[in-house]
Amino acid sequence: MRVSAYLVLALFALAGCLPVPRTEEVKLMTLEADFTPSATQADGPALLVALPRARAGYDSAGMAYWRAPQELAYFARHRWVDTPPRMLAPLLVQALEASGGFSAVLAAPAVARAGLRLDTEVLRLRQNFSTSPSRVELVLRAQLSNVKTAEPVATRTFAATVPCAADDPVRGAEAANQAVRLVLTELAQWAAETARR
Repeated sequence: MRVSAYLVLALFALAGCLPVPRTEEVKLMTLEADFTPSATQADGPALLVALPRARAGYDSAGMAYWRAPQELAYFARHRWVDTPPRMLAPLLVQALEASGGFSAVLAAPAVARAGLRLDTEVLRLRQNFSTSPSRVELVLRAQLSNVKTAEPVATRTFAATVPCAADDPVRGAEAANQAVRLVLTELAQWAAETARR
């Protein structure tokens, strides 16, 4: 019995001397964008912005990339700080406020009365390595609806493709931020013009 106790202690001591395998630190990336406020402030309706949704494959914090048809993969050591829909939600509100087309822009689940509701869906957010340099593709579908009747007013798909400065996830995140600014600026202008009509 004593021999096995010594053997266990020796194994623990030996385990303490062995080098612990190092794991690579995961880097967290963010989606960010700045929007220039419109010089004119329209007296449009209040707009309720629903939390964006995402197509399957894009509703995780994994940073997606693509090399061949039907193959979606994720970087092992780089992730988004949150899912793309949750990161886009406050940016959508900022872009719509900057458009100057609405009396108020409210993020769901706000309970204030609004005339229009905006629903969006991330159809694609990925770094495409099928070309060189790689490029980031962002595709976002938007639908404006009348809050009272729940009937769609207008629907449109917005897309941007931005080349990456280098073929790595950090440069991919930079390109993604440029794509977000382009898409959300265009979406906000469209929403403001639609609301005016």
